[in-house]
Amino acid sequence: MRINFDHTVPNKTRLTGIVVGLALAFSSTPLLAQSKASISAAERDLAAYVQHNIQHKSGTLPDGFPLAISDVQDLKDARIGHGFQIYTVDPKELLAGRGDIHSMARPTGIWRFLININERVVGLATLEQINGKWETVAYGGAVLAQDLETSAGIYGNADRSNIRFIRIYQAQSDLLEVNNKEGGSRFAPLYSARQSLLLQRSGKDDGLLDGSELLGPLQAAVKKNMDANN
Repeated sequence: MRINFDHTVPNKTRLTGIVVGLALAFSSTPLLAQSKASISAAERDLAAYVQHNIQHKSGTLPDGFPLAISDVQDLKDARIGHGFQIYTVDPKELLAGRGDIHSMARPTGIWRFLININERVVGLATLEQINGKWETVAYGGAVLAQDLETSAGIYGNADRSNIRFIRIYQAQSDLLEVNNKEGGSRFAPLYSARQSLLLQRSGKDDGLLDGSELLGPLQAAVKKNMDANN
């Protein structure tokens, strides 16, 4: 069961024609073909979303609007930014402790892209393959987007190929995995994980935690949430 904790809002409109910029990151070479297709879809759907809102909601900002803007007209400057695939860990494997977080993490096939307005991050576009075609299924996650951009700027290398985004749904926790030059990895707990797992922002001097430090709190959170849903 997936637990929705970033309050995304579904998007149903589609339209091509407005060109928006991109900056590809968080992706690795084997995924380039897939990521290029998802980027094109993200651009196409954001263009549709922008045009629809400007045409029908100009001069207003509906309650619960999914992006962190002050006026719908701000959307005219919206651009697709860095993209990343979501990885996750099977809750049964996590509870059984069958490995470390790095080895247990698996790709979900879901991609998310930052949405920028004049270099300010305002939210995320979530894309999935539906009947073989990439489509934007939600906009939202402004807090996560800003937290992720800050953390990626601190821990990511030039092309951000050393980081992975891991969402553990049953623990309501997002992590940024940071791979080091020696081949090991450590983790930056993002906002949801710090709240759900009652973690402080910093672990050691660099603010990263070892996977072993996260395993116990994650197992406890998963068990609590799964028990609550049974």
